[in-house]
Amino acid sequence: MDLVLSSLSEGLLWSIMAIGIFLTFRILDIADMTAEGAFPLGAAVVASQIQAGQNPWLATLFSIFAGMLAGLVSGLLHTKMKIPALLTGIVTLTGLYSINIKIMGGVPNLSIGDSSTIFKSVIGLGLSNEAAVFVVSLSCLLLVCLILTLLMKTQIGLVLRSTGDNIPMSEANGVNVDTMKIFGYMISNGLVALCGALFAQTDGFS
Repeated sequence: MDLVLSSLSEGLLWSIMAIGIFLTFRILDIADMTAEGAFPLGAAVVASQIQAGQNPWLATLFSIFAGMLAGLVSGLLHTKMKIPALLTGIVTLTGLYSINIKIMGGVPNLSIGDSSTIFKSVIGLGLSNEAAVFVVSLSCLLLVCLILTLLMKTQIGLVLRSTGDNIPMSEANGVNVDTMKIFGYMISNGLVALCGALFAQTDGFS
């Protein structure tokens, strides 16, 4: 049973990353490689913050913000500096390699050890380790799906989708497509960083 829960939990965590990548690749029609740097960025931030004694929930939130910042950089490079999307992602993820090492204090592997994580805080409710990981993973995935579903039904969500479907028509209707692309980059990489942060807390290291 523990093996089944463990496998399901890992699949649920990867689903969060898949949703993030889906936003740029399918909705915005942008081949964004920033995710390859945003994933370890989320892990690096959460591990370093937890080691520093930060609340794990707050550390996870910081990881999301860090991923959104990485997305902002990629968005600006692509829209304002007119760098092709694929090259933009490669430039950002290459830069993040050094930044991630710096965040982790110059070491290639940063252990969380016995420090508190969001999963351990749920274990205190009487759940086993595997059950706690499953519950938190499922809750995070459902929350992400709910927020994105509600977002896509708003005016901003419709404009975001129209930007990916038809840029000339969106511009003709007064949409600032550059802003929408940056917004999409930020949401996407924020989710990828969240996935990285959750995996770091599951595995116990970054």
